[in-house]
Amino acid sequence: MLSNYIPLALMMFVAIIFGVIMANLSKWLGPRRPNKEKLSVYESGMKPIGSTRDRVSVKYYMVAMLFIIFDIEIVFLYPWAVTFDKIGAFALGEMFIFIGLLFVGYIYIVKKGALEWD
Repeated sequence: MLSNYIPLALMMFVAIIFGVIMANLSKWLGPRRPNKEKLSVYESGMKPIGSTRDRVSVKYYMVAMLFIIFDIEIVFLYPWAVTFDKIGAFALGEMFIFIGLLFVGYIYIVKKGALEWD
């Protein structure tokens, strides 16, 4: 019974070894020429301003969460679009309902002012 798990254990071992090798390959084979520019902190091409302990507005997190929520719709839209020719008119109606509900949610957050940066 335990011999049935040998291929699974072997696959997990190979995957772990492959991951470690790929993660460290550039470190092992790449050139090492550190200088002041390479070791400096990089933040979107600008020098960092302020402390990392500064407070961030709640609006920033609200927009980020709303982006994630509305971005997840792509997870449902993409497979639907790929298989649209096979699933028929019923799925078209269901997708209109889905997009309509998303639109109602979008109107709700706009009315609540969640996207305003005052």
